[in-house]
Amino acid sequence: MEKLKSKKSAADNEDALFRLPLTEFTAARNALATRLKKAGDVQGAERVKSLTKPSVAAWAVNQLFWKHRIVFDRLLDAGERFRKAQTAQLSGKAADLRTPLEARRAALSELATHTAQLLADAGNTGAPDTMRRITTTLEALSTYAGIPDTPQAGRLVDDVQPPGFEALAALVPQFGRSERGAGPTRIIPFEHKKPPRKDTARKGDGDAKAREAEHKAAIAAAKAAVQKDEQTLRDARKAAQRAEEELKKAAALAKEADADKQRAEQQLERATAHADDARKKARAVAASAEAAAQEVEDAERALEKTKRTLTAMDDE
Repeated sequence: MEKLKSKKSAADNEDALFRLPLTEFTAARNALATRLKKAGDVQGAERVKSLTKPSVAAWAVNQLFWKHRIVFDRLLDAGERFRKAQTAQLSGKAADLRTPLEARRAALSELATHTAQLLADAGNTGAPDTMRRITTTLEALSTYAGIPDTPQAGRLVDDVQPPGFEALAALVPQFGRSERGAGPTRIIPFEHKKPPRKDTARKGDGDAKAREAEHKAAIAAAKAAVQKDEQTLRDARKAAQRAEEELKKAAALAKEADADKQRAEQQLERATAHADDARKKARAVAASAEAAAQEVEDAERALEKTKRTLTAMDDE
């Protein structure tokens, strides 16, 4: 193998590792590291050697990313649009949360079906815990979509957890800050302070109440967004459970079909043996019939000869 000359070609080689069946990852990784070292790329060999074998759940998500990219991108796009709509709503702006939420649910459901097939093809039964971890990771990736320095699919080695309430609360606007920005506070000596005017005090009280009301509204919106996220996760888990049930039914049908095939093969084998025996018997009967016919013909000729002899004797 030639020495890799660009980061792109090195990345392609490493991406190829994460596309492989999980059982082939370690051997392929070690072989690639050996080739790189022999080619003189010691740093690349060390980097490849350090790559961690993915968990089953992470491997399945990687396969969805590589093999079902269109629907995977739809999930990420819906997640990004949903997050931006949440941010806009928490900032007091009108935003459509329903459309991206429904798009994300549809993408999660479709990916759950693909997941069941991927696991079945890999000889994995798709245990409930595995399906749950895959769904959680997909949900988290959709939430992080479009945010720099967050987990990216394709080379995952472990589960990805969604952001908690604290991360969501960071989206809530901070009220009560001066629009002019933070700066040094000018301290007025006590003797120079003047009592505030009544109209100014009333205005200050009104602003404080307005800020408090806005803050409560933003908190309520954040809680509602969390509830919607939780509902999305529940829906995705239901879809994963349905996919798991379908996988079990498909496995049972496949087992039954294999049994039917085995019975049919046995019946065919017996029928073939019977046919062979029948052909042998038919050949034997045909041979006997042919011999009997020959004997009849010989007897008829002998009888005719005897009759002629007898007639000749009578004539004398």
